[in-house]
This record gives sequence, structure tokens and C-alpha cells, in this order.
Amino acid sequence: MKPGDVYQISIDVYPTAMVFKKVNRIRLDISSSNFPRFDLNPNTGEPLNDNRRSAIAVNTIYHDDRHPSQIVLPIVPAA
Repeated sequence: MKPGDVYQISIDVYPTAMVFKKVNRIRLDISSSNFPRFDLNPNTGEPLNDNRRSAIAVNTIYHDDRHPSQIVLPIVPAA
């Protein structure tokens, strides 16, 4: 990826289930790492586990008329 360019990305999340009441809110956290669950991402494009440097990643979510964003959540009816 090139800095400054906008890319469309789809992210599949692990299956989970939550019950939300009408007053609940949902927060979405975006991160370029899930350490210590997974190895660190040096954000340089170097081979993993053989990197010599690291860089800070800047994650930007565009959500305007030209760059619509969405979160699709399945709804399971209450039993």
C-alpha cells in the first residue's frame, strides 16, 4: 500500500454473539496489530520475523459521500 492512497478493505471478524439493548452503543476499534495474540507487525513490508526496522502505522477510516463505510451486523431473532 502507498501512503496517501485510499483502499477498499473488507474485514471478516471472528464469530461472536452479543445481546444489545436499545440503549446500548457499539464501538469499533481499528488497529494494525493484535500483539501478543499475533506477532508484531513492523509495518515496513519486510519479511515477518526477519525485519530490521519498524514504522508507526496510521490507520484512517474514510466515511463521507465519496468513501462510504459500513458495518454489517447479522441479527438473530430472540428465541
